[in-house]
Amino acid sequence: MGLTRRDILAGLGALAATAAGADAPVRVPRPPARGTGAAPASVDAAGSLVSRSGLSGQVGFAVADAATGEILEARNPDLALPPASTAKTLTTLYALDRLGPEHRFTTRLMAGGPVRNGRIEGDLILAGGGDPVLDTRDLMEMVATLKDLGVREVGGRLKVWTGALPNIYEIDGEQPDHVGYNPAICGLNLNFNRVHFGWDRKGSSYQVSMDARAGRYVPGVQVARMQVVDRSGPVYTYEQADRRDDWTVARAALGQSGARWLPVRHPGLYAGEVFQVLAWSQGIMSGGAVEIADSDAGEALVARRSQPLRPILKGMLEHSTNLTAEVSGLGASLSGGGPVGSLAGSAGRMSDWLAATHGLERTRLEDHSGLGDDSRATARDMVRAMLASQDRGELRPLLKPFHVEDRRFDVAAKTGTLNFVSALTGFVSGPSGRPLAFAILTADIPRRDALSVAERERPAGGRRWIGASKWLQRELLERWGTLHAT
Repeated sequence: MGLTRRDILAGLGALAATAAGADAPVRVPRPPARGTGAAPASVDAAGSLVSRSGLSGQVGFAVADAATGEILEARNPDLALPPASTAKTLTTLYALDRLGPEHRFTTRLMAGGPVRNGRIEGDLILAGGGDPVLDTRDLMEMVATLKDLGVREVGGRLKVWTGALPNIYEIDGEQPDHVGYNPAICGLNLNFNRVHFGWDRKGSSYQVSMDARAGRYVPGVQVARMQVVDRSGPVYTYEQADRRDDWTVARAALGQSGARWLPVRHPGLYAGEVFQVLAWSQGIMSGGAVEIADSDAGEALVARRSQPLRPILKGMLEHSTNLTAEVSGLGASLSGGGPVGSLAGSAGRMSDWLAATHGLERTRLEDHSGLGDDSRATARDMVRAMLASQDRGELRPLLKPFHVEDRRFDVAAKTGTLNFVSALTGFVSGPSGRPLAFAILTADIPRRDALSVAERERPAGGRRWIGASKWLQRELLERWGTLHAT
């Protein structure tokens, strides 16, 4: 139709005059019958669906014609609520714009001295380039390449350089210590900065393991240690030592056997230890403990480039990996800009970009993943982002299919879930081929804020509340599809 982004955003802005009331949904008449087909006999009104959901808290949503930008229905479109992981869609737009879809992260092995007769006369530096999806198998490939170059010994120390990104202790300080989706971040990340804790009962005691498994490689690590103790609770305790993560776990919570991923707080040393163990397995010897390098200066011996950013972001949206979002957002903020020292600073820079580039004037984020619950977005802003993403077709192909019962409708969307927070944003289309862009935000912030840290992993009533929100999301999608896409 030849509409520009300015035209679409202007249409969204016009909604303020017709739907500014906090509880007044835009009324959409039922469309007339097309051809010989009849209009649906009954389509539940949006307000009725909200009431039937039984959700406590607040609800905001908006749906627009993705081709014209015309808002078709909305409720509380300017109500600012936590976007949860739907914030990753905004980070995707930011990273693709600033870094480019073909951007690759490079991890290098740098020699601090000449290589003579298979010996590096100096340190060997494992220099991170911010790769968010680097895993143990990738390090093994780098070890194999180093071996093919004839290197058998490191005369100095194995060091790690993490300075490509700021060193950040955790994504969100309000999460329980042991949740694997809240790790540390730096310029050298491995296995999403998680360590695998496994346990197996042997008589009256437990055999425990801490390793960096990926594929067929299962190198054990010492940078994270676990002790089984006799107590009723808490299940886990954590203490950060100078070069190590010290964990304890309550014996009564373990059962016969099991495993879980725990966050890593010393990611550079973790990656360095894993690399050292893998190198030893291939006969490449280095002495002493892994150290932190002051710089990445040296001769490049091995350089491993990641896959392009676009498929990395697709994987991030599919699996909702927080570390990938934070690393991508930090990298985007550092590209062409000054230094950033925190996630909040980087997220503030992204929020400014979203406002200036896509008109998201009410969106203010505290991180790039949506894990922090102080981030705020509105349904109108999220729909704006969906519409703006169509300029280069950059977002919809990356979104994951979202299931609805009515198979006439195809939904591609990003979900977002925190305790008593649930969000969904994306696109829906039906038999008519008319694509719709939508956003649904729900939250009971007082109920969330009342939780103690210990209650946040499995809060009472949390699953029921999330289930009610997801029921509302599906009902709204089927309503919009029936009214506007059939």
